[in-house]
Amino acid sequence: MTMKKTLTLAGSDSSGGAGIAADLKTFQELNVYGMTALTSIVSMNPKGWNHHVTPIDVEVVEKQLDTILSVGVDAMKSGMLGSVDIINLGARKIDEFDIKQYVLDPVMVCKGDDEVLQPENTDAMREELLPRSLVTTPNLFEAAQLAKTSPIKTLEQMKDAAIKIHDLGAKNVVIKGGKDLEHDKAVDLFYDGNRFELLESEKIDTTYNHGAGCTFAAAITANLAHGMNVLEAVKTAKSFVTSAIANGWKLNEYVGPVMHGAYNRIDSTKVEMSSI
Repeated sequence: MTMKKTLTLAGSDSSGGAGIAADLKTFQELNVYGMTALTSIVSMNPKGWNHHVTPIDVEVVEKQLDTILSVGVDAMKSGMLGSVDIINLGARKIDEFDIKQYVLDPVMVCKGDDEVLQPENTDAMREELLPRSLVTTPNLFEAAQLAKTSPIKTLEQMKDAAIKIHDLGAKNVVIKGGKDLEHDKAVDLFYDGNRFELLESEKIDTTYNHGAGCTFAAAITANLAHGMNVLEAVKTAKSFVTSAIANGWKLNEYVGPVMHGAYNRIDSTKVEMSSI
């Protein structure tokens, strides 16, 4: 028996809902073998749930990557990267091992925070990782930061940001609409430099969505490893994460994670796709 192999270069989540925890759960559900290079340790204050981020030394991250890449991977994703040095390391390893299927989830803040953790990291991602990515999956805030635009509220602003991000080198851009978008459905916008595709599902009224972004990017990564084309991988990943959000649950008074097993065990949410 053989399995497709995937790599996540990302931070931990001590509460288990996001980061490498979400990635590994998603990889398992989508039948790929997941390997992890840990970039940072994220813990939470039990009183208030504010986040503490402790970066891992870059030499330790490199040893993890060399371990994994000596085995070989079919697809790779990155999430929270922690420092410019780690971002530069990731770019170097992508080149050294000729990784073609790389998904950049440009994590800039922890859930519950609204300021960029390290602005210099955003600049490094823009310069070093976007040009190497097959797919990038920013939310509205991250898309505005990468594209250097005003806050995104409309579909037209999403399209403008997607063009700018593509021009920076990302081969395919998926901007996640989220609750702040002025639209009656939950929409994500796909752009490959030639066409826009709108991926729509019904909005889910819930706050139990912790780890949704990590899960979406990990699902795309797994789907690419299985040989799906990019748009098919993105559409299937949206179904996966929508089912996970629809079945999210309360962990404590501060957070509720998505249910990673929902797509396979409970329901497979329908996603509509249209060219715009």
